[in-house]
Amino acid sequence: MIRLRWVNLQKAVEVENYALAAELRDEINKLEAESLAASANALVYENIQYAFRLGQKGRHKVFVYSGVICGMDPVCCISSSLRESACIDKLTRGSNQPFYQVLVDVHVDPDLLVAYVPEENLLAPDGPNKGRFDHPYLSFLFYGMDAAGDFIPIKQLREKYNRPRHEVPPIDEDA
Repeated sequence: MIRLRWVNLQKAVEVENYALAAELRDEINKLEAESLAASANALVYENIQYAFRLGQKGRHKVFVYSGVICGMDPVCCISSSLRESACIDKLTRGSNQPFYQVLVDVHVDPDLLVAYVPEENLLAPDGPNKGRFDHPYLSFLFYGMDAAGDFIPIKQLREKYNRPRHEVPPIDEDA
């Protein structure tokens, strides 16, 4: 896009249409500034620190259901109408915090399969949680459970979110 504008700018200068050249110059400067801002934002989001990891179990602070993290966004990525109906702006940290896609335990709420939860509304378990957790998507997204009771995400899921494999090895009780 910018390259095309540069070609048009050069043609405008060649034919001595300086008014058009000035407009194109300003448009190029604006596009370059927007591109630089987008690159800076992407770098910030690339280096964001998440409090939860893929496969980790958690509990919703308000609705108290248990779930497993299966995706994450650096900020709220739902439409403004959904954001308004979910009262995202009333949250302490608003929409500018990590949001997680959470598989909800079917035994707790069989009608809610996946929830979109802000980081401030998620609680990590105090210790290992090997309790029962069932969801129809578990076998598609995770290899199984580790020694802490969290789930081990498949390679494609880790690559999608650029997250490393995290797994607590089993404890050797004979040692």
